Amino acid sequence: MVFEYILKKQGIDPKKDLTIIQNIDFGLTAQAFSSGQGDYTIEFEPAATALELEGVGKVVASLGVESGKVPYTAFAVKKSYLEKNQDVIQKFTNAVQKGLDYVLSHTPEEIAKVIQPQFKETDKDKLVKIVTRYYEQDTWKENLIFEKESMTLLQDILEDAGELTVRAPYEDIVTTKFADKAYEK
Repeated sequence: MVFEYILKKQGIDPKKDLTIIQNIDFGLTAQAFSSGQGDYTIEFEPAATALELEGVGKVVASLGVESGKVPYTAFAVKKSYLEKNQDVIQKFTNAVQKGLDYVLSHTPEEIAKVIQPQFKETDKDKLVKIVTRYYEQDTWKENLIFEKESMTLLQDILEDAGELTVRAPYEDIVTTKFADKAYEK
């Protein structure tokens, strides 16, 4: 949906001007592209960098840069859990903010060294390249606050794709109380 939204912003009609293959398992798109299926592929890391390092492809754009700040990661809980477990939610949010603070204050090399155990299949040089790309794209925000503008953009994309018929009021579904407090520390 984000890709199609970006195409439309650039004056390209995704239904008339190109063919988007959507029946390939997401985990197999890089292999399909490597074997010659399609002229372009949309990949998350580490697949995008792997295609470059294999000499099979080149990262030419970032959907995150081209689309604007789309909230790809948001944390959701039931209202009943929220009301009963505010201390747990605050501790969780503080921990995620602490990780974000670390990322924003360390080099790609330092970050790659720390995250390497979670990415055993990806060598350190590749991790450094990936983290460097994220830095250059200004991928990470300085806080976890889910802004109203990001919610509006997300709903614009969903609406444009025909997946949303009624917009949800930001104030009814988003609380920034925990992110605000975590960011103050």
